Amino acid sequence: MILKDIWLDVKAVKERDPAARNPLEVLFLYQGVHALIWHRFAHWFYCHKLFFIARLISQMARFFTLIEIHPGAVMGHGILIDHGCGVVIGETAVVGDNCTIYQGVTLGGVGLNKGKRHPTLGTNVTVGAGAKILGSFQVGDNCTIAANAVLLNPLENNVTAVGIPARPIKISGVPIPKEVKAEVTMESYCRMEERIRAMEQTMTELQTELSHYKNNDSNESGKEALSDAEE
Repeated sequence: MILKDIWLDVKAVKERDPAARNPLEVLFLYQGVHALIWHRFAHWFYCHKLFFIARLISQMARFFTLIEIHPGAVMGHGILIDHGCGVVIGETAVVGDNCTIYQGVTLGGVGLNKGKRHPTLGTNVTVGAGAKILGSFQVGDNCTIAANAVLLNPLENNVTAVGIPARPIKISGVPIPKEVKAEVTMESYCRMEERIRAMEQTMTELQTELSHYKNNDSNESGKEALSDAEE
């Protein structure tokens, strides 16, 4: 089973990396394949609760390949780790079949709680160089996370996400319409200031008129009181 997984990884690199010339070159010279080979054995020991040996193998792989895959991580078939320097994959991470991971990628967790704390990637997911996927959530099939993006939320299938924090910009290759946000320009600010001044002037006029009515009412009531007193 492990040999079959190794062959599928070699085949994936040969098919998806234009620089790969033949399977032997991939098998002997590609550190991404080496890291996956080491991980296949480390994961076997991890599943049999031989945690020290599993972690020892993963640390040796990290030393030689500069790719750190925790032995508890579940890796699918046909995975391409291209260049791979600086890749970190956490203990409870799950990487689906035919995924492509570039250098500097982190599949990390947030918080210190036990249990599932790392992301799950579906099939045919591409993670660009330097991207960070942090947290326990699902990334759907055929998704693309752009280089240097920081993904903190789950994605549906066939979504392209970019930015910090990452946000979807395409679904199945179709761009998502941008939300039009009202921008406060100097012209709009001046118009708003003019309206406020007009409102203040109107309020002043209304207050003057109201005080005038109050004075007239008080004068009339005073005259009525005097006439009543004379009578």
